[in-house]
Amino acid sequence: MKFLDRAKIYVKAGDGGNGSASFRREKYIEYGGPNGGDGGRGGDVVFVAVPNVNTLIDYRYKMHFVAQRGQNGMGKMRTGASGETLYLPVPTGTVILSENEEIEYADLNTDGMEYRAARGGNGGWGNLHFKSPTNRAPKQANDGLPGEERTVVLRLKLIADIGLVGFPNAGKSTLLSAVTAARPKIANYPFTTLNPQLGVMYAHDREFVLVDLPGLIEGAHTGVGLGDRFLGHAERTKMILHVIDGTEADWPARYAAIRHEMDSYGGGLLNKPEMVIINKIDAIEPDVLKEKLAEFKKSFGRKKKPEILTISAAGRVGITELVAAIEKKFLGITENDSIQK
Repeated sequence: MKFLDRAKIYVKAGDGGNGSASFRREKYIEYGGPNGGDGGRGGDVVFVAVPNVNTLIDYRYKMHFVAQRGQNGMGKMRTGASGETLYLPVPTGTVILSENEEIEYADLNTDGMEYRAARGGNGGWGNLHFKSPTNRAPKQANDGLPGEERTVVLRLKLIADIGLVGFPNAGKSTLLSAVTAARPKIANYPFTTLNPQLGVMYAHDREFVLVDLPGLIEGAHTGVGLGDRFLGHAERTKMILHVIDGTEADWPARYAAIRHEMDSYGGGLLNKPEMVIINKIDAIEPDVLKEKLAEFKKSFGRKKKPEILTISAAGRVGITELVAAIEKKFLGITENDSIQK
């Protein structure tokens, strides 16, 4: 299934049915009078969050959705049937925005959560409503009101516990495959990951959802490379794993560049708890690794240092320790959240 995290669609609720202008006509009843029924109400358009779906691909090729119209009223005071509500399923985590993306209508971040995007039009009155002592035989009936219509933008922000960020070829996909059952594309060239990839990591009796985000490069917030739009999927995470290629010459510069892109994007990403993962240590001499690690820690100065771990995702070195550290860190985060609440 192809991944799509943004779609623009047009929705229109059903129009109300027209009222009926009819009269009672029965044998031996000379003055039957008006008996026109009301029109039915038009159907609403409702978005509903559904689990186990992580793409908006259903809205790529069909972009116009119209709910059912209400039926017209009928004689014998019969009201027309209301139009059926049109339910549009979207992945949990979908944000519904205005056409210009300046207004957020709803954030469907819980399974089963609903948002009524367009309300159906009311049905028109039949001529029975217009009967009065001075107008015994009204021929007037109202037309149904039109349903609401609007163009909305759907933006998916994946629900995950932990987000993997870093430069292309840092080994994020390899790390995801090492700690979960996910099998993302892995190759020895940049930008092998073009879309976010999800995986579930198990630690004792707990499970954590990880999302591997396409690689960032310097200037991503201005549209360089794949841009930074995939960082939206990290907004809902509780923790960030910052993966650095250990074979790179300047770790502090690589770390600072990604942090700058996250800061430029916003969304509170810099405020999230973070762990720094130095990957590919099996390709570095032990003495060189020790020296570069000391320089990297020294680069933080008096600022608070994140927890730093060294691994080789491809060689499965340090993976057990990493999983244990993630579990410990994550549990500390959730405990703090519960205390604050």
